[in-house]
Amino acid sequence: MLKEGDKVPSFDLESDAGGRVSSRSLAGRPVVVYFYPRDLTPGCTRQAIAFSQAARKFAALGAEVIGISKDSLASHQKFRSQCKLTIPLLSDPDLAAHKAFGAYGEKTMYGKKVTGVIRSTFVIGPDGRVARVFPSVKVDGHADKVLEALSEMSGGGATKAEAKTAAKGAKPAAKAAPPTRAARK
Repeated sequence: MLKEGDKVPSFDLESDAGGRVSSRSLAGRPVVVYFYPRDLTPGCTRQAIAFSQAARKFAALGAEVIGISKDSLASHQKFRSQCKLTIPLLSDPDLAAHKAFGAYGEKTMYGKKVTGVIRSTFVIGPDGRVARVFPSVKVDGHADKVLEALSEMSGGGATKAEAKTAAKGAKPAAKAAPPTRAARK
């Protein structure tokens, strides 16, 4: 699996929104790329809806969210329509991008070792390098964790509380001004 600081592997995939999306076309801005197993399954649906509902918050931080699975464009379009998704979904039928990112391989399901898609998320920085990695993602609350990480990255050292506030879309509370000379006496 890619690690923080690694250069993002080259990819060029078809989008359900039309056209193609490549690693080169994403340069210059932060991008959240998440890999998921299958359209219209319970966990994948909750994850895609959470990212779609938070799309404006990601945009406010200058980031775009892209989902990638091996499903066909027709399946992605059905998924987008039925679930009212607002994020682009890319089709990787031969799993080349999955494998390049390390999002396909051996994993444990129900106590057994299997080979398959590893639900994972990568935050790509404007420099084309991996800024954050979320391996073996748990769906519930994940979009908020990614927002928090992006907020910390864009805030240039924001405190954890400030990052959570920004991720929730609220304005952070003003810091208390130091006491005036009169108040100190």
